[in-house]
Amino acid sequence: MSFEPDAIEAARKIFSGPVAFLKSAPALEFLPNADVPEVAFAGRSNVGKSSLLNALTNRNSLARTSNTPGRTQELNFFDVGTPLTFRLVDMPGYGFAKAPKDMVRKWRFLVNDFLRGRDVLKRALVLIDSRHGIKDVDREILEMLDKAAVSYRMVLTKADKIKASDLAEVTEATAIEARKRPAAHPDILVTSSDTGMGIPELRAAVIEAIS
Repeated sequence: MSFEPDAIEAARKIFSGPVAFLKSAPALEFLPNADVPEVAFAGRSNVGKSSLLNALTNRNSLARTSNTPGRTQELNFFDVGTPLTFRLVDMPGYGFAKAPKDMVRKWRFLVNDFLRGRDVLKRALVLIDSRHGIKDVDREILEMLDKAAVSYRMVLTKADKIKASDLAEVTEATAIEARKRPAAHPDILVTSSDTGMGIPELRAAVIEAIS
């Protein structure tokens, strides 16, 4: 899917303005007031979520990156715009094998309850590592989103790490999966936080979701 140049430029301007970390919420009672639209980012641990959020907002350290998968164990909220226009939500990474089972259960309840009960959540962006494609652990979050009737869109990350022919294959396979799912947007975004590939389109997709 392509966006009009005007939409790309408008999104660039919004993300070049104020973006600030608001708070972390380890449980629902710590959520900020539901007073502006929200767009959430979900992804398997080590999918490159923090790097993509930093690239999206053109900041080096807005979201913490870590060599230890699964470090993000809370819902992290970021305010965009002055006056406040919308929020980005960094959801806990999933599918990380070394986490204790009770912690995994806690993450699952937190994410599920957030998805089901957050009226201002306009869209989730589900990040998929382009080198691996959709895994069963990704399908679990897709099922949760479908059941919660939360609109979502799949975003391939690390697209610079594989050959163009392999990227085309995984993009098509992801699109086929999206077309089978009731809450999925049919168009796939392909990105690289290292090269900037697809970042302008991702910004435009975020603004489109809240408009």
